[in-house]
Amino acid sequence: MKHLIAAFLFLSFNIVATAQKAEDILGEWLPSKGKAHIKISKYGDYFSGRIVWLEEPNDEKTGKPKVDKKNPDVKRQNTPILGLLLMQGFKFDDGVWTDGTIYDAESGKTYSCTIKLKDKNTLEVRGFIGISLIGRTDVWTRFK
Repeated sequence: MKHLIAAFLFLSFNIVATAQKAEDILGEWLPSKGKAHIKISKYGDYFSGRIVWLEEPNDEKTGKPKVDKKNPDVKRQNTPILGLLLMQGFKFDDGVWTDGTIYDAESGKTYSCTIKLKDKNTLEVRGFIGISLIGRTDVWTRFK
């Protein structure tokens, strides 16, 4: 009986030790295209992501910092891409970060989004319209 209890406690401890925590996504991430680094931070109970590095931060024609020229809000079209809040409003719920949005500066569109931690260095970021079935998943790797 002692061995059975010890085995149960060992397994219970291992399950708890490998369970994901909300803060596991904090840090800097590299999307699959590799042209930017996104830093995910926590603000209160929510998680957000900001562009902290760009492969090409300046416009090749003008030499000035790239701006959010496709933003549907005309007042934001001169906002620099570097430092742009790209993801916001995510809540952690049973191993998935949900209820957030992700902004695509290349198109000027905002999508609903969920995030799953595949392993400690890999995120699956799924942007979609309406329901999750209609969307696209991008795999991000942790930047070290």
